[in-house]
Amino acid sequence: MELNQNLKVELFNKARDMLNFSYTPYSNFKVGAALLCQDGTVYGGCNIENAAYGPSNCAERTAFFKAVSEGHLKFDAIMVVGGPEGKIKDYCPPCGVCRQVMMEFCNPDTFKILLAKSEGDIIEYTLKELLPLGFGNADLQK
Repeated sequence: MELNQNLKVELFNKARDMLNFSYTPYSNFKVGAALLCQDGTVYGGCNIENAAYGPSNCAERTAFFKAVSEGHLKFDAIMVVGGPEGKIKDYCPPCGVCRQVMMEFCNPDTFKILLAKSEGDIIEYTLKELLPLGFGNADLQK
């Protein structure tokens, strides 16, 4: 799917809005995500921290798990934004665990990861660019 500027702005706005729901009492680093399904449905996600740290969940995985739990398994793109106290100052790339979750559900050659500082400052990568030698279900078939 071609991501035109209007769609990118829509995803940015959804991801930015998700910062309001972020639960980050320990790091105060809020992250929001907007996951675009192939059918056009968009799922938002935010990071949710836990005092034990390990049970915390990133915004990207929150969005994926919400979508998968409602029957969506095909995705085109995800927008990720974040920053200290929810103030977007720089790009906020997904962590390695989130990239691995993306690898489970997305085609690394075509799935787009959008990072933004503002509506007018959005950069785009494929999953393969951010996870060049990703391990996925196809590797288990070899």
